[in-house]
Amino acid sequence: MTCFFWALVFSGFIGCADPAPVVSPPGYHLDQPKKFIMSESLREISGIVCLRGNADTLYAIEDEEGKLFYFHPGDGKFPYQKFGKRGDYEDVTIWNDQEFVVLRSDGSLFVFPLSIVKDGNTDNVEKYENILPTGEYEGLFGDGTGRLIALCKHCPEEDRREEVSGYELGRGEQGGLTVKGHFTVDVSTLKLTSRKTKFHPSCLARHPLTGEWYIISSVNKILVVLDDHWKVKAGYPLDPSLFKQPEGLAFDSRGNMYISNEGGQGNANVLLFRYTD
Repeated sequence: MTCFFWALVFSGFIGCADPAPVVSPPGYHLDQPKKFIMSESLREISGIVCLRGNADTLYAIEDEEGKLFYFHPGDGKFPYQKFGKRGDYEDVTIWNDQEFVVLRSDGSLFVFPLSIVKDGNTDNVEKYENILPTGEYEGLFGDGTGRLIALCKHCPEEDRREEVSGYELGRGEQGGLTVKGHFTVDVSTLKLTSRKTKFHPSCLARHPLTGEWYIISSVNKILVVLDDHWKVKAGYPLDPSLFKQPEGLAFDSRGNMYISNEGGQGNANVLLFRYTD
């Protein structure tokens, strides 16, 4: 009887134990977001970006229609401009503060001026079919300095437990888009949830204040922070109950971080994490 009593007491203490604290990148609390619910038209939201770090408007794509959405988080309005046919679109970025660039999963890129939102002119959409090496792509980043980078989610002949490929792109001598260089990101130090699951980057962005690279892998439920030379600094597990399917990542000029989650059987959302330096 005594043993049974103490067993109950001990199990009670275990049941009442505080949950482990959520570990977050410096300046953030990954368990304290502000949530914005997306419309049905953005159930499959797959990429987001801010223009010049302005948080007033988020630009987004979803992975079934060739539509560029633009909205102010929280106002409940989701207008869009069509730029292409149906396809598996995975990410969107703004390059040189002048052009949108959309990434399709097969490595194709679509480039068009910012003015498309106002004038609806799709005649200026540049299409670069399969410009990247054979593989599956989900992450794209561009900035005002001319940097344009694509990350491969699944490329043949790579052991993604060890490294993933990235490609730098730019304008060639004739003015068209071309691949300028290749680099690899060593992910062998990451502690993934399963040894059998390889690393599959879903999106990336550069922190505007620290210069660090942030990469999210949806399938691994992890946020990875890297230095400016693509060396892994830390990995942060993402709570699956909060991050159902994180596919998009963006920062505003103040360092606030936005992560978009596809809806699956429910509504998609964008999570806002305030930055405190």
